[in-house]
Amino acid sequence: MESQYDAAAIEEKWQQVWADHGLDQTVDRTDKPKFYALSMFPYPSGNLHMGHVRNYTITDVIARVRRMQGFRVLHPMGWDAFGLPAENAAIDRGVPPAKWTYQNIDQMQSQLKRLGFSYDWSREVATCSPDYYRWTQWIFLEFLKAGLAYQQEAAVNWDPIDQTVLANEQVDNDGRSWRSGAKVERKLLKQWFLKITDYAEQLLNDLDKLPGWPERVKLMQANWIGKSTGARVNFQTAAGEPIPIFTTRPDTLWGATFMVLSPEHPLVLKLTTPAQADTVQAYQTAAAAKSELERTAEDRAKTGVFTGSYAHNPVNRQAIPIWIADYVLMDYGTGAIMAVPAHDQRDFEFAQTYGLDIVQVVFAPEQSADAAQPLTAAYSDNTAGVLYHSGPLDGLKVPEAKQKVIEYLEAEGIGQGQVNYRLRDWLISRQRYWGAPIPVIHCPGCGILPVPVEDLPVLLPEQVEFSGRGPSPLAKLETWLNVPCPDCGAPAKRETDTMDTFIDSSWYFLRFTDANNSNQAFDPARVNDWMPVDQYIGGIEHAILHLLYSRFFTKVLRDRGLLNFDEPFQRLLTQGMVQGLTYMNPHKAGKDKWVPSNQVDPTNPCDPETGEPLQALYATMSKSKGNGVNPEAVLAKYGADTARMFILFKAPPEKDLEWDEADVEGQFRFLNRVWRLVMGFLAQERGVDAEQPGAPLPKPEKDLRRAVHTAIKEISADIEGDYQFNTAIAELMKLSNALNDAADCKDSPVYAEGVQTLVLLLAPFAPHIAEELWRRLGDSESVHQQPWPKLDPAALAVDEITLVIQIMGKTRGAIQAPADADKAALEQYAKASEVGQRYLSGKTIKKVIVVPKKLVNFVISE
Repeated sequence: MESQYDAAAIEEKWQQVWADHGLDQTVDRTDKPKFYALSMFPYPSGNLHMGHVRNYTITDVIARVRRMQGFRVLHPMGWDAFGLPAENAAIDRGVPPAKWTYQNIDQMQSQLKRLGFSYDWSREVATCSPDYYRWTQWIFLEFLKAGLAYQQEAAVNWDPIDQTVLANEQVDNDGRSWRSGAKVERKLLKQWFLKITDYAEQLLNDLDKLPGWPERVKLMQANWIGKSTGARVNFQTAAGEPIPIFTTRPDTLWGATFMVLSPEHPLVLKLTTPAQADTVQAYQTAAAAKSELERTAEDRAKTGVFTGSYAHNPVNRQAIPIWIADYVLMDYGTGAIMAVPAHDQRDFEFAQTYGLDIVQVVFAPEQSADAAQPLTAAYSDNTAGVLYHSGPLDGLKVPEAKQKVIEYLEAEGIGQGQVNYRLRDWLISRQRYWGAPIPVIHCPGCGILPVPVEDLPVLLPEQVEFSGRGPSPLAKLETWLNVPCPDCGAPAKRETDTMDTFIDSSWYFLRFTDANNSNQAFDPARVNDWMPVDQYIGGIEHAILHLLYSRFFTKVLRDRGLLNFDEPFQRLLTQGMVQGLTYMNPHKAGKDKWVPSNQVDPTNPCDPETGEPLQALYATMSKSKGNGVNPEAVLAKYGADTARMFILFKAPPEKDLEWDEADVEGQFRFLNRVWRLVMGFLAQERGVDAEQPGAPLPKPEKDLRRAVHTAIKEISADIEGDYQFNTAIAELMKLSNALNDAADCKDSPVYAEGVQTLVLLLAPFAPHIAEELWRRLGDSESVHQQPWPKLDPAALAVDEITLVIQIMGKTRGAIQAPADADKAALEQYAKASEVGQRYLSGKTIKKVIVVPKKLVNFVISE
């Protein structure tokens, strides 16, 4: 009997066989229902981490099950390959971004193949490939044709020493450049935007079309879109210059006592009086050096300066001072707000700091407006509050007053009702090299022109110098930059900005449906056949931007007549994090407090440098904490099937998973038990046929067959809905135990059925060992091409039940009783049992409570 399970040899063997036979290639025939299973594709950093392994294992199990259930399955993989790290590698190590990226792709692809994922590699895409970004550029031109792409000035992070634009991730927590250490400034540059705000209402309303998404994710998107209903009100300066504002509390207009403009507001220069000029300019300079996060932080003290000018409140003609403050942003709303300190806490604190008027116009229902005491905090009740000192609104509750004031504003011609959104247009310009070039040409005479479609892709030049200083490398390459105008032929220049990498990932799922099409981004018939994605899996960190942008792209391309569905992802699973055992020195601060796990003796965790005792905890695996587990090491020691089984068994997919070497070992032992079970069966009995329908079975075989079909029922339920793979694997263990315990029927057809069923049910979870065992059981076709086991409901029927016997509500024992026994018979069985005799002897039975098929409870008197 062969008893040695050699994971490495088995896995290498079958991975090669599957690749040679194209086992995982997508079947396009439409006589089968389709299922599109997709994991969020990775950035090719060069090494997989355990978070990748978990994500891709979950998706792979779903894809394998659906194939066995008769679906044609699309399960592709690709690379989100543009981005800053490749450009940094070029700066730091002199390696061209393309070479660095493709080396990493090769390495990560090899790692993925070792894990046995059933990807259709013939559809692999890399967003940095000209074959892909040609169509990214074409889609940009579709946005341009639709009036959804435009260029305007916007603030960027500017390094004054290196004279270059920085991405947000290149600015440290102190607002300094990661490379030069200079204090980063905010500078206005011309930038490209996509008008996602045109789709704000659709993006919000269509969240209701996504019942397969977590409510948490839908709420995060709704909050990001941030719909608010209120009014646009036209304030005016003393000189008659309009300053429009948006407010959700137009009912409080009579309490507006000052205005605040963004430091970048175009009216600031005009409104600043000579006496305030130096103060205002200094404040503007300081504000320009702050990030948006710094400026809008809730816990930060609000600062501002007076411009020296006044505006008129349009509802009462009161003159109110105009200030500037950095917490007001130019690209949100109108860049100006009315301040009502009595009814907004931020305005209240600002007014108290600078001695500005506070006028209360909303009062509690029981409060007298004439006898009100000075406020110690803003009164912000927007439901029960009552308006006073507010002209036509006096005596109205807030909800009614909101409606009334909009009617008033519109009748007076000083404002109108308006819906506003927190969502802002998507800034897609990046002043970097390693991204898809924006396909437009700037002609002095003709203006901005699209690159002709026949000239796509606009290729990234290869002979480029990377210094990390000055403008984008593309802007310095004259031979690439200078081109003739496609309309008039005059000298013109290419756009030197490249696109945000979120653009690339906003349509890759569409390309997978027709990945090798050299004439179109995708064939509409194919994309409409495969889309939407049936199951999308990725991290919660992508809940807003990537998912929102993908939804936006889908709706725009629908409106361009290129596809016929509204939403890209039918169901979404956000898998939990993988956590590792982590050691922290509580006496140290910052990154220094983390001590790498491989430097610590777990039996006596002390800091190797100071000898101080360490705190042990589980935290998300990361390089900075030194708590990661290398997938390569796990594969080398245990094999891919064990790694997959542990990841699936340790926790439900949506929960965080704590890595535990002992539990990994436990799954390895389980697979060894399955191996020995099947090998033992083959040594004893080969080629046994399945049972004949209707043949009477002795009790041991009937019990075993019930265990087999219970496993089919439970595992089939676990792989639907919420994908409870952990309980599915527990059921596999139960079935394995039942087979091992069935010593009386190892030569029966039922036992053969059980062994075959165990291997079939195991196949999606541990595909390599299942394939090896299936072939050894005598089948010439892959286990992954077999149908999913069918449940026989009749096999679940039981002849006996376990009847619990209780005395005065306390369980005293249990017996086996016929399943069809009625209440009277159950009572007699309980009385006649050894348990009944022991506890009822000499007692008077006052009452008997029988719960059919479950228990008998005797109420007795002593």
